[in-house]
Parts: sequence; C-alpha cells; structure tokens
Amino acid sequence: MSDIKIGIITVSDRASAGIYEDISGKAIIDTLNDYLISQWEDVYKVIPDEQDVIEKTIIEMVDTNKCCLVVTTGGTGPAKRDVTPEATEAVCDRMMPGFGELMRAESLKYVPTAILSRQTAGLRGSSLIVNLPGKPKSIRECLDAVFPAIPYCIDLMEGPFLECNEDIIKPFRPKKK
Repeated sequence: MSDIKIGIITVSDRASAGIYEDISGKAIIDTLNDYLISQWEDVYKVIPDEQDVIEKTIIEMVDTNKCCLVVTTGGTGPAKRDVTPEATEAVCDRMMPGFGELMRAESLKYVPTAILSRQTAGLRGSSLIVNLPGKPKSIRECLDAVFPAIPYCIDLMEGPFLECNEDIIKPFRPKKK
C-alpha cells in the first residue's frame, strides 16, 4: 500500500449502470501510470451524473481516503445532466481556474467545440481536484497540458512528493537556491 493515493471518478449515468464499460477512468489510470515513477494507489469509482453523489464521492476521496489528487472525467459539457463542475465548486475551498483555461486552450487545437467544455479545478483541504473531459483522447491531451504543474501544486499543499518519468512528462518545480 502506498502513501500516495489518487482518486479517479468517472461521472457517467450509462457506465455506472453497466450499459457500457468505463474506458475514460481507465485512460486516466493508464496515463498516470505512464507519468508517475512514485508508487501510488488508485481510489476508483464510477458514479452517475448526480450532483449530490459527485459531491459526496469527492469529499470521501479527500477527507476519508486522503487522496492528494482527485481526477474526474465526464459531466463537464453543456447538457442538463453535466454537473461535475458545479459539484467540484460546491466542495472546494478555493478554485484554480487556470487548469480549465489551459485544458480548453489545448483542446481547441483539435476541436472547435472545446469552448463547450466547462472543466475546472479546485482545492479542498490539501488536495487538488481536476475535472477532465470524457473522451480518452481528450483526457490524455488535457493531462499532458496541465500535469506539469500538478506535482508542484501538491508540494505547495504539503502533500506527498510525486516523482515523474521525465522521459514522458516533465513536472515543473522551481530550482532551489
């Protein structure tokens, strides 16, 4: 068992009902396994698009499971059932709007509909919560863009040290004087 716990939440009515397999959450796990050299443990859930369920799941992962990072996928579009950003904002102490801004800018390189995405990020206690889009290809594109800042963000919140495979992703940490 590792000291580093990362929560992965797939928000999908159909995947949570077993109508189809969750490939988005698995894409996050695969990407994090590519990025991280540190031993880490995933806390993984597939839940429906229900704001109260999303809120409770994020709170449980942060407050009970002590995840330093929680990554969600799904529920960030303009459909009525897309409420992941609202749930994230409801449980966070502070928001980190730069994450969503960068993810949308990155996604715009590939699709003009990236402006429809509402993904965001925020802080709860000493944990970072990041909302990703639902498509596996977009998940990797967005994580490639924002992940270089994530280890340092977790350092600043006095979380565990995330060591990365720098051949795949180079985290930014200021040089010590």
